[in-house]
Amino acid sequence: MSETASYKDKKVIGIGIASELTGLSERQIRYYEERKLIFPDRSKGGTRKYSFGDVERLVDIANKMEDGMQTFEIRKEEMKKSDVRSKMLRGQLNAAFKMRK
Repeated sequence: MSETASYKDKKVIGIGIASELTGLSERQIRYYEERKLIFPDRSKGGTRKYSFGDVERLVDIANKMEDGMQTFEIRKEEMKKSDVRSKMLRGQLNAAFKMRK
């Protein structure tokens, strides 16, 4: 991660603090990681580190679960968002390179 990364993206929050901030148990947070919904960094000692963006994501996941969504549905929804972003970026790059011809 670059030194100019936003404070929101820096992975500096331990799982205990993430649990306090979100109201989720540490076990729930680990479960979301197991289900590939959240991707914390690990310290050299193996401690999970989260960003403020991750904390917001955890709250969003918990709200969706409370509304009855399953983890696979949440992951599928995220994959669609990611796919749309990729297509938009490819389109922008293609348009930029075509203009240079």
